[in-house]
Amino acid sequence: MPDRARQVLARGVPPGIRRSLRTLADHGGVPHTTLHYRFHGRPSIEQKAESQQYLYPWEEKALVRFLLQMSDLGQPVRIKYIPQIAFGATFRRPTTDRPLKPPNKNWSKALENRHPELTARRVRALDWNRHEKNTSEKISHWFEVIGEVFQNPDILPENVFNMDETGVMLVGSQIR
Repeated sequence: MPDRARQVLARGVPPGIRRSLRTLADHGGVPHTTLHYRFHGRPSIEQKAESQQYLYPWEEKALVRFLLQMSDLGQPVRIKYIPQIAFGATFRRPTTDRPLKPPNKNWSKALENRHPELTARRVRALDWNRHEKNTSEKISHWFEVIGEVFQNPDILPENVFNMDETGVMLVGSQIR
């Protein structure tokens, strides 16, 4: 989305008003210096920050979706593994645009700050006596989440399998 100064430049001034950057700035409610910088091609602070980020916006969006989905499925990702996952997300880029190493250890915290829907929590084993007695809500939530996963057209039915301690069920046959 273009910043306010670019919008003011694109809109222009009404007819009958002298065309200059100062009158355009006054009319649009934007500081004159900001409008001057945009007019001469300087990027906004947000655009500059976006160009310096480790992941492209669509890669970061996919990473956030993945982390939220893993959490919904009951398998939250540990913070120390998030930089490696981000590094793996860049493998589809051309080799000239691909980073040589994963982001640093503080990158995960910055990701959490940019996306408030992500929250880091300590996960500890819970004493059996403290477990909730009514787990039907958790189970129904899990089935809702897994149902949404199966609705994805990229997930083919022949790639869905069931696994437990006795083996793997694949298309009705038992493999040991």
